[in-house]
Amino acid sequence: MKIIVTGGAIIKDVEGRILLQQRSDYGDWGLPGGGMEPGETVEQTMIREVLEETGLTVNAYELLAIYSGPRMRYQYPDGNQVVFVMFIFNAKADAQRHLAEDGVTLVYKDGAHESIKLQFRDIEDISMDEINQVQRPVFEDMLQGNKEILRY
Repeated sequence: MKIIVTGGAIIKDVEGRILLQQRSDYGDWGLPGGGMEPGETVEQTMIREVLEETGLTVNAYELLAIYSGPRMRYQYPDGNQVVFVMFIFNAKADAQRHLAEDGVTLVYKDGAHESIKLQFRDIEDISMDEINQVQRPVFEDMLQGNKEILRY
Protein backbone atom coordinates (compact mmCIF):
# COMPACT_ATOMS: atom_id res chain seq x y z
CA MET A 1 0.00 0.00 0.00
CA LYS A 2 1.33 3.40 -0.98
CA ILE A 3 1.28 6.57 1.17
CA ILE A 4 0.43 9.80 -0.65
CA VAL A 5 1.07 13.18 0.98
CA THR A 6 -1.25 15.95 -0.18
CA GLY A 7 -1.79 19.64 0.41
CA GLY A 8 -5.28 21.12 0.12
CA ALA A 9 -6.81 24.55 0.59
CA ILE A 10 -9.99 25.91 2.10
CA ILE A 11 -10.49 29.18 0.24
CA LYS A 12 -13.49 31.29 1.20
CA ASP A 13 -15.09 34.18 -0.61
CA VAL A 14 -16.24 37.42 1.02
CA GLU A 15 -19.53 35.74 2.00
CA GLY A 16 -17.77 32.82 3.74
CA ARG A 17 -18.57 30.26 1.06
CA ILE A 18 -15.98 27.55 0.34
CA LEU A 19 -14.39 27.07 -3.08
CA LEU A 20 -15.12 23.58 -4.38
CA GLN A 21 -13.64 21.87 -7.40
CA GLN A 22 -15.55 19.30 -9.42
CA ARG A 23 -12.83 16.95 -10.60
CA SER A 24 -12.75 15.63 -14.15
CA ASP A 25 -11.38 12.19 -13.19
CA TYR A 26 -14.32 10.99 -11.08
CA GLY A 27 -16.82 13.86 -11.25
CA ASP A 28 -16.98 14.30 -7.49
CA TRP A 29 -16.35 17.54 -5.60
CA GLY A 30 -13.66 18.53 -3.14
CA LEU A 31 -11.13 21.13 -2.14
CA PRO A 32 -8.41 22.24 -4.53
CA GLY A 33 -5.19 20.43 -3.79
CA GLY A 34 -3.14 17.41 -4.69
CA GLY A 35 -0.09 15.27 -4.25
CA MET A 36 3.34 16.38 -3.15
CA GLU A 37 6.19 16.28 -5.64
CA PRO A 38 9.75 15.36 -4.60
CA GLY A 39 11.54 18.27 -2.94
CA GLU A 40 8.40 20.27 -2.14
CA THR A 41 7.17 21.36 1.25
CA VAL A 42 3.47 20.76 1.96
CA GLU A 43 2.92 24.52 1.72
CA GLN A 44 4.52 24.60 -1.74
CA THR A 45 2.38 21.64 -2.77
CA MET A 46 -0.83 23.38 -1.72
CA ILE A 47 0.16 26.69 -3.42
CA ARG A 48 1.14 24.92 -6.66
CA GLU A 49 -1.98 22.76 -6.75
CA VAL A 50 -4.30 25.72 -6.09
CA LEU A 51 -2.67 27.65 -8.95
CA GLU A 52 -2.81 24.68 -11.34
CA GLU A 53 -6.42 23.77 -10.57
CA THR A 54 -8.00 27.20 -10.03
CA GLY A 55 -5.68 29.82 -11.50
CA LEU A 56 -5.61 31.54 -8.10
CA THR A 57 -2.44 32.69 -6.37
CA VAL A 58 -2.43 31.96 -2.64
CA ASN A 59 -1.28 35.11 -0.83
CA ALA A 60 -1.67 33.94 2.79
CA TYR A 61 -2.27 30.65 4.54
CA GLU A 62 -2.23 28.83 7.87
CA LEU A 63 -2.27 25.15 8.69
CA LEU A 64 -5.74 24.02 9.74
CA ALA A 65 -5.40 20.25 10.16
CA ILE A 66 -3.46 17.12 9.32
CA TYR A 67 -5.47 14.02 8.44
CA SER A 68 -4.05 10.52 8.67
CA GLY A 69 -5.09 7.08 9.83
CA PRO A 70 -7.91 4.71 8.89
CA ARG A 71 -10.27 7.37 7.49
CA MET A 72 -7.64 8.20 4.88
CA ARG A 73 -7.56 4.75 3.24
CA TYR A 74 -8.76 4.83 -0.34
CA GLN A 75 -9.19 2.36 -3.16
CA TYR A 76 -9.07 3.72 -6.68
CA PRO A 77 -11.51 2.33 -9.25
CA ASP A 78 -8.61 0.33 -10.76
CA GLY A 79 -8.16 -1.48 -7.41
CA ASN A 80 -4.99 0.29 -6.23
CA GLN A 81 -5.11 1.01 -2.50
CA VAL A 82 -3.45 4.02 -0.90
CA VAL A 83 -3.39 5.90 2.37
CA PHE A 84 -3.45 9.69 2.24
CA VAL A 85 -1.78 12.04 4.67
CA MET A 86 -3.60 15.33 4.04
CA PHE A 87 -2.39 18.73 5.13
CA ILE A 88 -5.32 21.15 4.96
CA PHE A 89 -4.72 24.90 5.01
CA ASN A 90 -6.97 27.90 5.39
CA ALA A 91 -5.79 29.95 2.42
CA LYS A 92 -6.48 33.40 1.07
CA ALA A 93 -6.52 34.23 -2.63
CA ASP A 94 -8.03 37.03 -4.70
CA ALA A 95 -10.91 35.14 -6.30
CA GLN A 96 -13.27 38.10 -6.63
CA ARG A 97 -11.89 39.26 -9.97
CA HIS A 98 -12.25 35.74 -11.43
CA LEU A 99 -15.94 35.30 -10.58
CA ALA A 100 -18.58 34.82 -13.26
CA GLU A 101 -21.69 36.99 -13.27
CA ASP A 102 -23.51 34.44 -11.10
CA GLY A 103 -21.18 35.38 -8.21
CA VAL A 104 -20.38 31.75 -7.33
CA THR A 105 -18.58 30.25 -10.34
CA LEU A 106 -14.85 30.77 -10.73
CA VAL A 107 -13.87 31.25 -14.37
CA TYR A 108 -10.74 29.24 -15.15
CA LYS A 109 -9.70 26.59 -17.66
CA ASP A 110 -6.77 24.59 -16.31
CA GLY A 111 -4.29 23.24 -18.82
CA ALA A 112 -4.45 19.70 -17.45
CA HIS A 113 -8.28 19.71 -17.50
CA GLU A 114 -8.48 18.53 -13.88
CA SER A 115 -11.48 20.76 -13.10
CA ILE A 116 -14.94 20.49 -14.61
CA LYS A 117 -16.30 23.31 -12.47
CA LEU A 118 -15.16 25.62 -9.66
CA GLN A 119 -17.83 27.08 -7.39
CA PHE A 120 -18.18 28.80 -4.03
CA ARG A 121 -20.76 26.98 -1.91
CA ASP A 122 -22.15 27.34 1.61
CA ILE A 123 -21.02 24.47 3.83
CA GLU A 124 -24.66 23.82 4.83
CA ASP A 125 -25.63 23.36 1.15
CA ILE A 126 -23.00 20.71 0.42
CA SER A 127 -24.20 17.09 0.29
CA MET A 128 -21.63 14.59 1.55
CA ASP A 129 -22.68 12.25 -1.27
CA GLU A 130 -21.12 14.60 -3.82
CA ILE A 131 -17.84 15.05 -1.91
CA ASN A 132 -14.80 12.92 -2.72
CA GLN A 133 -14.69 10.00 -0.28
CA VAL A 134 -11.23 10.88 1.07
CA GLN A 135 -12.19 14.50 1.73
CA ARG A 136 -15.51 13.78 3.46
CA PRO A 137 -13.91 13.82 6.94
CA VAL A 138 -12.72 17.39 6.26
CA PHE A 139 -16.25 18.54 5.44
CA GLU A 140 -17.77 16.58 8.34
CA ASP A 141 -15.28 18.24 10.69
CA MET A 142 -16.09 21.70 9.30
CA LEU A 143 -19.80 21.08 9.93
CA GLN A 144 -19.10 19.79 13.47
CA GLY A 145 -16.65 22.58 14.32
CA ASN A 146 -13.71 20.22 15.01
CA LYS A 147 -10.66 22.32 15.87
CA GLU A 148 -8.07 19.58 16.47
CA ILE A 149 -4.87 19.87 14.42
CA LEU A 150 -4.30 16.10 14.17
CA ARG A 151 -7.36 14.22 12.93
CA TYR A 152 -7.66 10.46 12.53
